[in-house]
Amino acid sequence: MRSPPYVPASARAVLLLCVLLVVTACASARGRGDALQRVQYAYSAAIRWGDFEGAWNMVEAEYREKHPMTEVQLERYKQIQVSHYRDLSAQAGEDTAVREIDIGVINRHTMAERSLRYQEAWRYDADSRAWVLTSGLPDFWRGE
Repeated sequence: MRSPPYVPASARAVLLLCVLLVVTACASARGRGDALQRVQYAYSAAIRWGDFEGAWNMVEAEYREKHPMTEVQLERYKQIQVSHYRDLSAQAGEDTAVREIDIGVINRHTMAERSLRYQEAWRYDADSRAWVLTSGLPDFWRGE
């Protein structure tokens, strides 16, 4: 029977370090995925319950600066009720994610309901260690 080949201690240390780095990277990616699911759930709950100001706070700061929300726009959001919010598809990478959403909207004044599709775009912000929405709030009045 042959003895196993000799492996220097420095090579074993490098191998151990590589394994630890891979395990850490996998845990970090999983943690980001969990964080993405949590923030998407909170965002969809805010939209479903009509908390558009809360949902607006999850939008990327740069987007909010370029497209400030006016009082008139906030008042328009009070004129609708979201009847359903369904995920149609989702794609997630390490730092970006996209979800296709079907949203049911009821006009509170006419009680007319309609559905629209909306695409959410998310980005992981390494500085704040949080996922932010880069696509803004849904435009419920598109085409009207």
